Amino acid sequence: MTQRLRLLETPAATAWLTARGFPYRRLPVTPDLGNQALDRTPTAHTAAPLPQPAAVLEVTAPLPRTHALDHELAAARCDWGWWSPSWNFAALRLFVTDMDSTLITVECIDEIAEAVGKKAEVARITEAAMEGKLDFREALTARVALLRGLPEAALTPIFHQSVRYTPGARELIAALKAQGVYCLLVSGGFTHFTAPIAAELGFDAHVANQLEVDPEGRLTGRLRGPIIDAAAKRSALQAAQAKLGCTSDTILAAGDGANDLLMLQEAGLRLGYRPKALLLPELNLISMTAGLALPLWLCR
Repeated sequence: MTQRLRLLETPAATAWLTARGFPYRRLPVTPDLGNQALDRTPTAHTAAPLPQPAAVLEVTAPLPRTHALDHELAAARCDWGWWSPSWNFAALRLFVTDMDSTLITVECIDEIAEAVGKKAEVARITEAAMEGKLDFREALTARVALLRGLPEAALTPIFHQSVRYTPGARELIAALKAQGVYCLLVSGGFTHFTAPIAAELGFDAHVANQLEVDPEGRLTGRLRGPIIDAAAKRSALQAAQAKLGCTSDTILAAGDGANDLLMLQEAGLRLGYRPKALLLPELNLISMTAGLALPLWLCR
């Protein structure tokens, strides 16, 4: 199927195209329906709205996609997609997204670890797991063990103080909900965070790990129930897809790390927000500076 490279018109994109000498044309941007549908009620977790780009730039010469080219675009801080004629934002029926470092700007387990004085140690394990250098289940078990003894009550202030939505997150979800898309939040993080986020943003369902709490109200350092790893994320997407009876080309999935790989492979539109290098070949929408709003501009 024919693919064309499309970039948001930014100084970085224009400079990259000029330096490479690729011919391109400017395409007008459809009015941002996410902003039109957005509930303007302020919240403590809301990011500043993103400015709407003036245009989308489409390379007009044949340009085969290569791993090196994607890395070059990422290094230049461009926002791009490998556009296909099959893309149809209005036809989407299912949206599935990761939470940590995708829907929100932080890794929740790292923020929790700060409360027990172990943020640096936990953050190192988190980064290695996201890059695919460590088994996710083993890395999660090791990190959760370091949280033992923290009062469960401490999680609420950590949520309010640390969580900020990625720019464009509320706009994207507002646009999707306005056209009846089923929205599912699937996280290798914790239900203490996915539950309030899902309620605030209007997700239809959420799936995440459950922290075990002892009778004294303190974390035991263990999880309760199944671990939400890459396979579990994929299964959650497939269950929602079966419930809706929709095809892969009507699914948008978003993620950033190794634990999102299997889930992303099930979707027709695969969005990465500042993704780890191992994900780049699997993505067709890559956002470095445009937050989660990129599909609103490139997929219409």
